[in-house]
Amino acid sequence: MTAPPGKATSRAQQLIGLLELQPHPEGGWYRETFRSPASVTPCDGRSDRSALTSIYFLLEAGTHSRWHRVLSDEVWVHLEGAPLALWTADAAFRTAPAHARLGPIDVHGTRPQHVVPAGQWQAAEPIARRASDDHMFSGYTLVACMVAPGFDFTDFSMMDAAGDEAAQLRHHWPELARLI
Repeated sequence: MTAPPGKATSRAQQLIGLLELQPHPEGGWYRETFRSPASVTPCDGRSDRSALTSIYFLLEAGTHSRWHRVLSDEVWVHLEGAPLALWTADAAFRTAPAHARLGPIDVHGTRPQHVVPAGQWQAAEPIARRASDDHMFSGYTLVACMVAPGFDFTDFSMMDAAGDEAAQLRHHWPELARLI
């Protein structure tokens, strides 16, 4: 995606073009940057997977990554832009969703990386910034996500808006239902 000649682009639009990002089914933009040639056999009966995969993932302000889960461990690493709110919940929503804040390290608990264990529900959104904050980094969040055993779309599922998990989320944590 490139801007018309002579038209200024936002940093998010610039990154989408420079990194050759494509729309992701969960929301946002992504591009796989690495797929290990080594393979492993997951102990849960899945067929062989690459040992590790890695992507760039970009969310623009006002967008989010919808509730989804992956059958492998996933490591999120903040690279640039606004801090990211990363929500996680156990597969059955037995406990309240947890919130991690990814971004530059600060005294409020913001850290640059967070691990989402295999099978947990997850959703994410850029954290809105105040008008006085640095505008260059307020319109998007760029992260890297590494998955091991490597990502395969057959191991990926989105929350069904009409399903039991969505009903439980709406009932117990309605403020997070907007991420379905």
